Amino acid sequence: MQPGFLILIYFAVVTVVAFAMMGIDKRKAVKGAFRIPEASLFLSALLGGSIGSTAGMLVFHHKTNHWYFQAFMPLITLLQVTALLTALLIKAGLLH
Repeated sequence: MQPGFLILIYFAVVTVVAFAMMGIDKRKAVKGAFRIPEASLFLSALLGGSIGSTAGMLVFHHKTNHWYFQAFMPLITLLQVTALLTALLIKAGLLH
């Protein structure tokens, strides 16, 4: 397998896990159960799951009242997407 394909699989898996973590934590919040630590939610985003985390916030209406989630999840997503697009443009020879 090519490294690019493995990286794509990694990001897909981390994105799905981050999305699921938001949904699981929301369900636990509603039930009053033990919660997933906020640091773990941010870590999943920082490890490449920011799109899943941000989507999970919107889909599950979770953590949307916390300013630091509102500010930093989209920022992490923007930085990761920018880095990915930059890497793709460099690989394609369109950016030096």
